[in-house]
Amino acid sequence: MAHRRLRELASGYTSEVDAVDEQRWCQILDGFDDANIFHTWPYAIVTSGRRHISHLVLKEDGEIVAVAQARIAKLPFLNVGIAYVRWGPLWRRGGTENKADTFRQAVRALRNEFVCKRGLVLRLFPILFQDDPACFAEILAEEGYSALSKESQSRTILMDLAPSVQDLHEGMKSHWKRELKVAERNRLEVLEGSGDDLFSAFVEIYNEMVSRKKFVEPNDINQFRMIQTQLPPKLKMRIMLCRSGGDICSGLICSAIGKTAIYLFGATSNNGMKSRGSYLLQWKLIEKLKQESVAVYDLNGINPAKNPGTYKFKSDLAGVNGKDVYFQGRFDSHASLVSYMCVECSGRFRKLYQSLKELAKAARGINLWPKAASWRSQSSHGEGNH
Repeated sequence: MAHRRLRELASGYTSEVDAVDEQRWCQILDGFDDANIFHTWPYAIVTSGRRHISHLVLKEDGEIVAVAQARIAKLPFLNVGIAYVRWGPLWRRGGTENKADTFRQAVRALRNEFVCKRGLVLRLFPILFQDDPACFAEILAEEGYSALSKESQSRTILMDLAPSVQDLHEGMKSHWKRELKVAERNRLEVLEGSGDDLFSAFVEIYNEMVSRKKFVEPNDINQFRMIQTQLPPKLKMRIMLCRSGGDICSGLICSAIGKTAIYLFGATSNNGMKSRGSYLLQWKLIEKLKQESVAVYDLNGINPAKNPGTYKFKSDLAGVNGKDVYFQGRFDSHASLVSYMCVECSGRFRKLYQSLKELAKAARGINLWPKAASWRSQSSHGEGNH
């Protein structure tokens, strides 16, 4: 890996970089089953800024077969930096056979552009799980990528939505079904939409929950609120709220792009703990996802040791239709050991900075430092909370 030699793409394949605008990118995403919110243009703009994003399109015989959105961060005064591709590249097109060689050519084109041409460290977090065919890890190794073995592997629960609504209900754990019955007897009103008024109402109870539980937020809710204002209607996140006696008692935010829905945020207000509104909202969401032919519901992050309550909530919801999976993790490619070490040292400093900031925020209830913009953490697999 310590060289910058380009590898030719296989016959018939070509790649283009930064040749599409936002509108065209949105249209392209619509053609991929593995499309997700982390590959939307507004997500990159809000989290990194326009000057720090890049888009690669891979074609086979002139037809788009894979794409990737990279967020780029560079160290000040040094010609080193990192290109980060989260939950990508996208290569599973709807209605077509998914070929492993398409994945190979996509990761090769990414390395050619960001490592060989730009001299950056390239870090991929692909949508690959440990039980996926071994050929994908082999392809990454053969194409000049190495797994970050020292990192703890992220886990999630994937809920198969193929069974009927009745079977999905029967498949839930008995405890979850009992709690859902309680919620249904409470005659809660369900509100649904994508507007900022609903997002604002959700943020209010979300902040109550964060203060009550005193946990470190895995994702910045205010960033996602800003992303929502910029997403086109077809890609907007879904907001669902429960109201009891005129007050919002619980809420969730979900993103459904491609064939997979992702649970992003959940919250219950201080006064809504007994309403069981979070159970009703999850069930109503599943019913709607079924209607829209979404294939999989990703419950987005589990940690039984650190957050057993959230783990039980998600695990019991999925029940027999859930699959507890580990991601294969992140993969790095680089051409210069010096550049790689600079990036790694900067990353460790950034994590320390963020930890100190969160400790101060938890202790005093305020944010003492401004947010780090271009070098903020980009590695966590977010975890929904309720």
